Amino acid sequence: MTYIIAEPCVGTKDTACVDACPVDCIHPKADEEDFETEELLYIDPDECIDCGACVPVCPVSAIFAEEDLPDEWAAYTERNAAYYSG
Repeated sequence: MTYIIAEPCVGTKDTACVDACPVDCIHPKADEEDFETEELLYIDPDECIDCGACVPVCPVSAIFAEEDLPDEWAAYTERNAAYYSG
C-alpha cells in the first residue's frame, strides 16, 4: 500500500484527491453507491502508482505515504485495505 487516507478525511470526503488522481484509484466517488455510507475515501493499493498527486490537493491533509502515517492513525492502513478486499 502506497498512500493512506486517515482520520482528517472522516466526515469531510472532499473529492479533490479523486480529481487529481491520474489512475482513478480513490473511491468511493461522489457518484458511487457507497459514497453516502462510507465516512472517508480510500486509495486502492493495487492501482496506486505512488505519484503523490493526491497529497497536496487534500484540503484537510489526510493523505500520507504509508511510512509517514502518524502512529495514532495506524488503524487506517488496515481499514483502507479492508475496503478493497471486501
